[in-house]
Amino acid sequence: MTLSLSLPWATPKVMVPSKTRKKRSARRPSLNRVSPAANCPSWARSAKRSIKVGSSPRKNGWWSRVSRRSVSSAMVSPLSNRPTFRRPARRQRNSLSPPGAVLVKHTKWRVTRKTRLGRPDSFGAKAPGMRVDLFDFDLPRERIAVRPAEPREAARLLRVGPGAALQDLSVRDFPALLAPGDLLVLNDTRVIPARLKGRVGAGGVEVTLHFQEALDCWRCFAKPARKLTPGREILFAEDFRAVVESRGEGGEAVLRFNVAGAALMAALEAHGRLPLPPYMGREDDARDRTDYQTVYARVDGAVAAPTAGLHLTPALLDALAARGIGRVAVTLHVGAGTFLPVTADDTNDHRMHAERGVLTPEVAATINATRAAGGKIVAVGTTALRLLESAADDSGIVHPFDEATRLFLVPGARFKVVDRLLTNFHLPRSTLFMLVSAFAGLETMHAAYAHAIAAGYRFYSYGDTSLLSRAVAGSAAD
Repeated sequence: MTLSLSLPWATPKVMVPSKTRKKRSARRPSLNRVSPAANCPSWARSAKRSIKVGSSPRKNGWWSRVSRRSVSSAMVSPLSNRPTFRRPARRQRNSLSPPGAVLVKHTKWRVTRKTRLGRPDSFGAKAPGMRVDLFDFDLPRERIAVRPAEPREAARLLRVGPGAALQDLSVRDFPALLAPGDLLVLNDTRVIPARLKGRVGAGGVEVTLHFQEALDCWRCFAKPARKLTPGREILFAEDFRAVVESRGEGGEAVLRFNVAGAALMAALEAHGRLPLPPYMGREDDARDRTDYQTVYARVDGAVAAPTAGLHLTPALLDALAARGIGRVAVTLHVGAGTFLPVTADDTNDHRMHAERGVLTPEVAATINATRAAGGKIVAVGTTALRLLESAADDSGIVHPFDEATRLFLVPGARFKVVDRLLTNFHLPRSTLFMLVSAFAGLETMHAAYAHAIAAGYRFYSYGDTSLLSRAVAGSAAD
């Protein structure tokens, strides 16, 4: 028996049968067995049901989805490691179905339209996502950087061009890779000491702030969360405390402090610690207060650094300006949710964390003018990219933005603004690796990461960086 992989980025077609002869209409459709998935509608979990065309049932009006590729008698579903076996059916074309779809027997076919992964299908059911383990890879522990390169621009840079063309360079080469008239978009958020240790009654608790609700109110992750019942007080210092407003899932709680605004930021500076990513495996120190900030950080509010910008120095920014490359700043306050693993098996089941962003009218006008003049938009970091794509309409026009975004990008997404992306190397199975795979292509990124691991690149926040080019239309998912 031959097995072939059903690729989740293969664009299927929606097929509707034309009218059939009456002697065929009474036949019961022959269904194929499919692998059930939690996000599939109920009709796709059963091999005994199908959805009929229109509001009134017709015996000869059965829906199905197929693609243009032929497959053998068995295939592996992207939503399961089990092979999906197909029973022979007379007068049925061999076809590759998207995960979770029900294949039925037809006599005639006509194409109606194409569907896109992640979008609703023609009768309103949720389209299947992608298996999260497609974004997995093995990373040796010694490849994780715990300190940044010295000096910052000495870090390595992997240039990833279209078609997985790879080039080993240095961050010092970055200005030469851009053209006059291009526009660099930076994230000027500043990391605050958002990790606090306090007392609840006779016990201790540690909280990490991650999203500001009001001047005196923050969402946080707490350990142990069981102590944070609504109404209880947490004492961080004699003059610095908070009351638990509510408690959510996954160790999350909402705290209201006894100080607000600038006074709250001053209290955090005095009593808080920098929330270094957990994969560093160490406590923060005085050196991190400088190392874990970009040189252009100015707006307090992030609890994690926009790490691609850590490589840029004043001298490098001057070199970019001298080459005729413009520069604007946006603000997206990076939350601690960026470190949370994706625990779902399917991307459709993942709930993206919220991050608050600001893009001013002046910056929006500059970006739109650059694109109109033929310049490339270069996002420094995934945070800048997510904000730009959140602020753009379907035609690619960027508008002012001042709200929270939960934009979650996976292969199949359409990028409307950003042409190139400067970004570090990310965790396996993370939303960030999914984003870069959506931007440059999943197979391209797996090849680039395999090369980076073999060549000794340093990974994660304090590691090396890469410059990605957006995949050409039609191959965004490789």
